[in-house]
Amino acid sequence: MDTSLVQANAGVKAATYRSGFGNEHASEALAGALPIGRNSPQRPAYGLYAEQLNGTAFTAPRSETRRTWLFRIRPSADHGAFVPRRHDGLMTAPLPGAIADANRLAWDPWPMPDDPHDFVDGILTIAVNGNALEHVGIAIHVYTANRSMRDRVFASIDGELLIIPQEGALRLTTELGILDVAPGEIALVPRSLKFAVELLAGPARGYICENYGTYFRLPELGPIGANGLANARDFLAPTAAFEDRDEQVESLVKFGGTLWTTMLDHSPFDVVAWHGTHVPLKYDLARFMAVNTVSFDHADPSIFTVLHAPSGLPGVANVDFVIFPPRWSVAEGTFRPPYFHRNVMAEFSATLRGRTQTRGRYAPGGCNMRNPMAAHGPDIALFESASAAPDVPVREEALAIMFESRLPLCPTPRALAAPNRNPDFDRQWIGMPKRFRVTP
Repeated sequence: MDTSLVQANAGVKAATYRSGFGNEHASEALAGALPIGRNSPQRPAYGLYAEQLNGTAFTAPRSETRRTWLFRIRPSADHGAFVPRRHDGLMTAPLPGAIADANRLAWDPWPMPDDPHDFVDGILTIAVNGNALEHVGIAIHVYTANRSMRDRVFASIDGELLIIPQEGALRLTTELGILDVAPGEIALVPRSLKFAVELLAGPARGYICENYGTYFRLPELGPIGANGLANARDFLAPTAAFEDRDEQVESLVKFGGTLWTTMLDHSPFDVVAWHGTHVPLKYDLARFMAVNTVSFDHADPSIFTVLHAPSGLPGVANVDFVIFPPRWSVAEGTFRPPYFHRNVMAEFSATLRGRTQTRGRYAPGGCNMRNPMAAHGPDIALFESASAAPDVPVREEALAIMFESRLPLCPTPRALAAPNRNPDFDRQWIGMPKRFRVTP
């Protein structure tokens, strides 16, 4: 029994957690609310309803199954008809008429809204690929917010949501409990799970990866061995915390690329007990154990993968979530920044805090995007400085992220027309000096 949350229905909220990625978690906010040895008793304790939330097909392999049993005050079926609700900024693949832009694109920090905006109001889709209805591909969004969600809840049926705060701490109240997520942490919200976002420290801004495909998992470690990168025990699931509140609540659902709305006469955060694997999680990126070269040359960025969503093709991701964390650069006789390259995967990058070697000109809160085979690398100034840098250890303190996807990204019309789009992004590489000489 989670004694710290027994009073949750009386308005006392606390965020407490259970440890583990992919675990079969179980939690109850009232003693005896969780049936033992069965899932659908004839008369559940406390007059609750038993309900199953399936994130995968019934016949999925046991190792892949995602489902959670909920024991709640009212079943989720207790709602009226949904109707479409307009949201000009929120878009889903495929986009009619959208093209995979061959250009390298960048945006300066996204401005905070002047008018009142909550988390859902402030979502703006930057790029998409694949097809949400076929469970292939991703969408990349930014969000800005200056007020908490008031009597509104949201869920994406199109995909799971990886939420990455850049500025402003968030409280995610979900059907299964509470996650407090600060900049430097991430939250992973499963497909179809309802949640609301409360601002804990003023205006907020960040990034969202909506994964239409196979769920995120921890990457295989291969030669790295049994330990390193992100450890399963550092991911935290919430404990049951319920509301018994009979008030009007708007329920927003994203499905098939459309935002749908209906009104409830009660809070949907009324789950008193639950157990399963289809659960929200949070993770502190500072717990990532970076692996890097201690001799020479520049290792591929795949060594910084936090989460991996496979595509069905071996070794190729529907989307990888990669970070560039604080770390030491010690490679000897080596050009230490990332080398010039053309990647078969599409890349979307952003800086959360500080200035990295390759992103010194990108302020936190901005972002940039490169489609497959778009040539990129250090700019002229960085190339010159890194080529002449002393061969001594250097500490990098910045934190940056990258989404990498096998499918080309199609930028949205609103992102292309955004006033903070940086039209000078290409200039950093134009006029690279000719350094060739006949002698070595």
